[in-house]
Amino acid sequence: MIATYNKNVGDVLMLIVANNEGADVNYERKADVARVFREDTGQTVAWNIFNVKEKWPDLAQGQNALTEAQVAELNVRLSKAGFEEQLVYDGQPKFVVAEILTMEDHKDSDHLHVCQVDVGLEEPVQIVCGAPNAFVGMKTVAALPGAMMPSGSLIWPGALRGVTSFGMLCSARELDLPNAPQVRGIIDLQTDVTAGTAFDPETMWQA
Repeated sequence: MIATYNKNVGDVLMLIVANNEGADVNYERKADVARVFREDTGQTVAWNIFNVKEKWPDLAQGQNALTEAQVAELNVRLSKAGFEEQLVYDGQPKFVVAEILTMEDHKDSDHLHVCQVDVGLEEPVQIVCGAPNAFVGMKTVAALPGAMMPSGSLIWPGALRGVTSFGMLCSARELDLPNAPQVRGIIDLQTDVTAGTAFDPETMWQA
């Protein structure tokens, strides 16, 4: 779940819970809660919660990390508004240290690689990467599904040229890090930090 606060369109906390995959969406509003759903399937893809700043004055413009207690409060709010669905708290960091375990050439590309990557989950995940500097054993930064990039784009499970990809391996430019080199390539973390550790640019990044 991606939580983003937008004061420019009013006092609104948007909770993005699924990828609408380009489908048309509609909404229903009850009290200060609006459910956004796909018109073709009825699946909920987002919630808009209005008038939240008074209750949570520390919300910042843009993406916010909600606590488990805050998600529980929001579920009470959804129930009081008359909705049966509930939000699921997800404490998994979305930008993590990742280690490339294996790497094979993509069968339908001259520059993409299909990587098995340790991101701290029970099993490695598959991420398709086009970085020219990627190599087996490299530690870098992965944006996992549910991440919001500094550009505002969202990361979801997807596919590149028919091959599934669970997230994205990131460059310093894509993460808008200070003094990011203006060259192609993912971050090469010279670190012994365990894969799956939340990426902390203040301690782990040096241009």
